[in-house]
Amino acid sequence: MRFLSRRLVMPNDLNYANSLFGGRALEWIDEEAAIYAICQLETNCLVTKHIGEISFESAAMQGDVVEFGLRTKSVGNSSITVTCMVRNKVTKKTICVADDIVFVKVDPESRKPVPHGKTLEQLQEQTLEEIKTLNMQP
Repeated sequence: MRFLSRRLVMPNDLNYANSLFGGRALEWIDEEAAIYAICQLETNCLVTKHIGEISFESAAMQGDVVEFGLRTKSVGNSSITVTCMVRNKVTKKTICVADDIVFVKVDPESRKPVPHGKTLEQLQEQTLEEIKTLNMQP
């Protein structure tokens, strides 16, 4: 799982118990997973079709830096399914995991699903190339 972005938990992100509001976490997960899927499929014509099980495991408090780990779980003809883990940047403690987040590529005019032309193997190879490139930079 690659941890690709971070957010700072601010006062407006808190619930009545002064911890990260679950709805805010879900909003962030949907946005981060969408950005990940857009980058993987190299298209921004994606819609969220489904978010499967979400498991909250620990609290995030005001001032915590949380990071988002994402990985491709499967690839269909017009879809991509990803998993997202949110964890505390400092402690590495898992805050929540959202599994089976499905995005579908759609035609911008008809809004109907269309093939994206990628395979899981291609995306895995693309990820390895990106990692190699990052490791080669000073």
